[in-house]
Amino acid sequence: MGKVIGILSIKGGVGKTSCTANIGAAMASGFGKKVLVVDTNYSAPNLGFHVGLLEPEATIHDVLSDRVDISEAIHEINDNFHVIPASLVGRNIQPFKLKSKLKDIKNNYDVILLDSSPNLNEEMLSTMMASDELYVVTSPDYPTLSTTMMAVKLALDKKTHINGLILNRVRGKSFELSLDEIEKAAGVPVIGVLPEDIKVLEALASTTPVNIHSPKANA
Repeated sequence: MGKVIGILSIKGGVGKTSCTANIGAAMASGFGKKVLVVDTNYSAPNLGFHVGLLEPEATIHDVLSDRVDISEAIHEINDNFHVIPASLVGRNIQPFKLKSKLKDIKNNYDVILLDSSPNLNEEMLSTMMASDELYVVTSPDYPTLSTTMMAVKLALDKKTHINGLILNRVRGKSFELSLDEIEKAAGVPVIGVLPEDIKVLEALASTTPVNIHSPKANA
């Protein structure tokens, strides 16, 4: 059975969606895993812009409002890398149906990645409830660390567990928080460090994950 992994943040601009899309693309192309990435940021979705799905016919909104079967909302980027985008125009949905909807296709994938909402609301809670594992994308500054600590507390309150932090947009400057400071404050290990890289923005402009657009980019 496949594993469902929720990717969280409680602050915009840390690169959560970029990380989610590129982790999915890397696992599919670099490790031969069959991967599905789902946009569960229902109110402000943008996963489609990262993978070239600008006007998808069927979305996770259609699935959660029972308009279509979940299999009809899957878009194949390539053989191993599939995506369920969200609708840019909001619709009434039932977010807590997410877990039951994913059960129908969970066995078809090695990994299902959920690109969560960055807000403390039902959207994020539905992602937490649907996930087997949780990870938080953060950056090495005090405002983002404070929101990361909020995410960790929320997960504990909901009896879920955050396995690790993904430290993104690191510039290697002395004014940035150190890994040790971040791990001690959050009580969660940093499992990966990604450098600030202009190639990520270039890839976004071409609506392609950076590890496909620029395989040798630092990020």
